[in-house]
Amino acid sequence: MSSFRLTLERRQQVSTLRSTTTYILGLLLGLGFGLLVLLSAGAPAATLLDDLVIQVFFSAMGLAQTLTLAVPLILVGLAATSAMRLRFWNVGIEGQLWLGAIGATLVALSDFGSESLRLPTMLLASAIAGAAWIAVPLILKLRAGVNELVVTLLLSNVAYLLLQHLLFGAWKDPVNSFPVSPRFDENEQLASLGFGNLHSGIYVALGITLLMTILVQKSRTGFYVDVIGRNRTTALATGIPVTATITLMILLSGALAGLAGGLIVIGVEHRLTQTIGINTTFSGIVIAFIARFNPLAVLPTAIVLAGIYNAGGTLKVFYGIPDAIVVLIQGMVLLTLLMVQFFSSYRVSLLRQSAQQPGQPST
Repeated sequence: MSSFRLTLERRQQVSTLRSTTTYILGLLLGLGFGLLVLLSAGAPAATLLDDLVIQVFFSAMGLAQTLTLAVPLILVGLAATSAMRLRFWNVGIEGQLWLGAIGATLVALSDFGSESLRLPTMLLASAIAGAAWIAVPLILKLRAGVNELVVTLLLSNVAYLLLQHLLFGAWKDPVNSFPVSPRFDENEQLASLGFGNLHSGIYVALGITLLMTILVQKSRTGFYVDVIGRNRTTALATGIPVTATITLMILLSGALAGLAGGLIVIGVEHRLTQTIGINTTFSGIVIAFIARFNPLAVLPTAIVLAGIYNAGGTLKVFYGIPDAIVVLIQGMVLLTLLMVQFFSSYRVSLLRQSAQQPGQPST
């Protein structure tokens, strides 16, 4: 009598062809499941192509809205990439984004600095605030080994409560019944590009993407990050400045998330509101995974995800599709990518075993 046993064996080498094929397959599977979800939720199949592609990427109004939504998504994608390349799970991107928005608003409402430098000061304040917010879990991680998942997540709740406290208290616009801050002055708003709501923050996002690509792929720091991300013990043994590199990249992650919040309030809202940055943590992680932690690939990935958000708004208005469906589709794409990439790295074998007969000597 024989039996069968499943074994899992890690592949010594994964070819570029196998890696690329499985990645594309996982992406297509995730999108296919997402389409099935949309159809089951009531979206008409006849208009899905027009709603999801044509109106979002090939019409002037749709493309402008998609690019506007992509600006903060690019930065949160880069923020997640910066941290997760070192296996630091920054799940507090929303909190850092809110602190960045608060920092920019503080500069605007207090009229800090000269008017000619107000915008750069607001952007700098947003980046510093985001970096400061992630510094707490970073220090606890390095000094006491505290899990960053717990601390970054809890700090997001603290950040939201702080946001609520300011908007319902000292910063509430007295002439508005909603919990929003006073509107920023003209010199505290990013210039409009005359293409829908798209603003000059797109240039900031593109420039930072280029700088991040150079940092990660062309600099010594990028080499350090790769080694530390693969094996921290080996990095320490070879004399790589592990603590300094981790500190730099994690603070950079918080700064990028904070800058995303600053660009939202300076470029789009022109005031602080309580609705900014919702679901940006999950979106940033999804973008980072789909882009394979490559800063340059974050750019098109964020634009496609912004298009999905844009299309989700249309589906909500015309067909009653809830916003949660868009988040569900993101999760399905992420899960299928993870599963397919797992099987590209591991080999599953079915082994046949012969059962030992009674009285037969063991071998």
